[in-house]
Amino acid sequence: MGAIPQPRDQWYVMHVRAGLEMRVRDNMIRRIASEEMGDYIYEVIVPMERISEVKKGKRSESSRKVFPGYILANMWLLDEHNKPMTMTWHFVKETDGFLNFAGAKDHPIPLRAKEVETLLAQVHEREEGVKPKFQFSTGDTVRVADGPFESQTGIIEEIDPDKGLLRVSVNIFGRSTPVDLEYWQVEKA
Repeated sequence: MGAIPQPRDQWYVMHVRAGLEMRVRDNMIRRIASEEMGDYIYEVIVPMERISEVKKGKRSESSRKVFPGYILANMWLLDEHNKPMTMTWHFVKETDGFLNFAGAKDHPIPLRAKEVETLLAQVHEREEGVKPKFQFSTGDTVRVADGPFESQTGIIEEIDPDKGLLRVSVNIFGRSTPVDLEYWQVEKA
């Protein structure tokens, strides 16, 4: 293993009890303040993404965890000799719901700078954009749930995931006609 990153550049993936990610994060944040650990633990993140779906003809958005069972933490955990900092180590180990560090059995390993950069970019991208809950494929048959072609069925010809658009071939006056629809306007048939 190479040199240990500087204290503020140490990021770790923490394995926590599934379903308790937000509770573990909130507990850690409260304890950081009450136990004055702000000089050692800088940030605790539960990566989330926004999901859009159509249920019974109504569009709704919700959030879900990107990595269920894991949280990210920026903390000074290893000293320059690759030994755990006692205060930080005990703080984390005593956190209710914490299981272990990802990728390590006994000794935590900080993420590489490039891994952190990529991971944080993905987290911010997923938090800002809205992703459709259902993934569509070319050739799928769908039912239009909203708009002038509501309740018509068609076949997906093209998908533009960046714009969230689907080109769907629907039957209009006996002819197959391509129509551009947003992903939330259709449901799997």
